[in-house]
Amino acid sequence: MSTPVIKPTAVEIFAAFFRIGVTSFGGGLVAYLRDEIVAGRQWMSEDEFLAALEIGQTLPGLNSVNVAIIAGRKLAGPRGAIAAATGLVIPGAVILVILGLLYVRFRNNRDVAAALAGIAAAAVGLLFQVTLKIGAKQFFNPLDLFFVLLTFVLVGLYHVSLPVALFLIAPFAIILRRPRKEAVK
Repeated sequence: MSTPVIKPTAVEIFAAFFRIGVTSFGGGLVAYLRDEIVAGRQWMSEDEFLAALEIGQTLPGLNSVNVAIIAGRKLAGPRGAIAAATGLVIPGAVILVILGLLYVRFRNNRDVAAALAGIAAAAVGLLFQVTLKIGAKQFFNPLDLFFVLLTFVLVGLYHVSLPVALFLIAPFAIILRRPRKEAVK
């Protein structure tokens, strides 16, 4: 694994993840993390980030927080992990509490309902953008694309729950995508 040229301090890690937490909206947090720690600050390589994302997706909790903890630990040990997680979570938690209080007060207002519908539409667009940015490699491999589309059809069109769809598809994906013996050497 490569390491950054200059190791950031826990304070620098907190500040970077706090900025991500304040400026990221609509579920695209993983893409913001990638942009900041891979492309922007070059604290991790693309492969390291994808490995952290893969591990983060297998753990309970939010993928983005899991990735932040993994990245923070890689950069500055346990203090870096705590700095990254708290920096990422605090802004969203504060904003969510404030918006929750405002929603309770104004939930019957038609303008608020219209604004929330617009925000929901924008969130769908952001999620699509994240899918294209992070999953771009899968769109060029026909077998990977087949599994992506199959999952979309089952979940999006037939309303099969995601865990059930993954349980049905995973065995076939594992069998068809496992490394061949000659490729392992």
